[in-house]
Amino acid sequence: MTGISTNLIHGGDKYARVHDVAPPINILTTFSYPLDSSKLVKASDAGDFNVDEIVYSRLSHPNGLMAEAAISTLTGGNVVLYASGLAAFLALITHVNPKRLAIGKAYHGVHGISKIWERNHGLEILDLYDSASIDKLQPGDLVHLETPLNPTGEHYDIQYYTDLAHSKGAVILIDSTFSPPPLQDPFVFGVDFVMHSATKYFGGHSDLLAGMLITKDTNVYQKLVEDRVYLGSNIANLESSLLLRSLKTFELRVLKQSENASKIVAFLDSNRDKFKVLIKIYHGSLQKEPFVTKQAINGYHSPVFSIDLKDEETAKLFPSKLKYFHHATSLGGVESLIEWRALSDEHAAPTLLRVSVGVENVDDLIADIEQALLAAEVETINGKLNLVGV
Repeated sequence: MTGISTNLIHGGDKYARVHDVAPPINILTTFSYPLDSSKLVKASDAGDFNVDEIVYSRLSHPNGLMAEAAISTLTGGNVVLYASGLAAFLALITHVNPKRLAIGKAYHGVHGISKIWERNHGLEILDLYDSASIDKLQPGDLVHLETPLNPTGEHYDIQYYTDLAHSKGAVILIDSTFSPPPLQDPFVFGVDFVMHSATKYFGGHSDLLAGMLITKDTNVYQKLVEDRVYLGSNIANLESSLLLRSLKTFELRVLKQSENASKIVAFLDSNRDKFKVLIKIYHGSLQKEPFVTKQAINGYHSPVFSIDLKDEETAKLFPSKLKYFHHATSLGGVESLIEWRALSDEHAAPTLLRVSVGVENVDDLIADIEQALLAAEVETINGKLNLVGV
């Protein structure tokens, strides 16, 4: 069986139009029709939209096709790329057109789109964690489950929610952004759709925006690519070229990031008594439920974890004490990031910090977090002492 990296590097080769080792960046909006007039077909006679017929970049383009083909070899499904992760979710809810959406903790942007549909289309939003609410699900409705969860990196039971959705005739979408393959494969549990913000781990360098939907159903895939034409949400030419570049190192990056994160979490967990400002650690590697072992392939967990510090003041201060972690939003890049989450998510606790672990030397990262936690403790104590002195 061909390996992940081999597939991602060569999976799009069938769409290569030149002999360049690195595919050229096609930044065109329009492409010439065939010179052979016998190959020209009227739109009214064309039938289903064919992404392979490259005519106009809003429809499809060479770099996008290559990226979709390569990622399909990894996921075992039909991949449709979009301009962002939220564009992917909007495409999915447009396709399913549910009367009810069951959703729990999830990315705040997904909740934002859900609220728009509630306002404009009368969508009923159900609490995924409330049995009475879930009982309202009917055939054709949508269940949205994000796992591992943003911002904590904690796992939810995919099989449980898949069985629940299907028992009601609903379809289920898994947002697997925080654990892309080879860390997690939701299709093993019978889900209908998988979504990724490809901006994160598939992009991996904090320099592109992209999203994707994956389906095993070729008929559904055809409908999604046709809808994308009119939604105007195709991935951009330059973005898809950057994504192709990123796929070449995808497996190396993601496995290293996962290993780094688990080692950092293990260090913090085993030294809780040493850090007085550290109140709680959130990460899949700390969970003991049996389903976690089934979902985290070979024990690999999300490269994202979160921590609660003792108060808002300390949490706000902490990022400034770090040397190797940029204080910035987003995640998935080769560089480590930390975010005082209250800056971008109005529902986040003011004590919460989200950490996205990169590919730096893990010992350096651990030493950096250790000194920052100790420095934050000293500074907050001194600040209070000074206040008392005044």
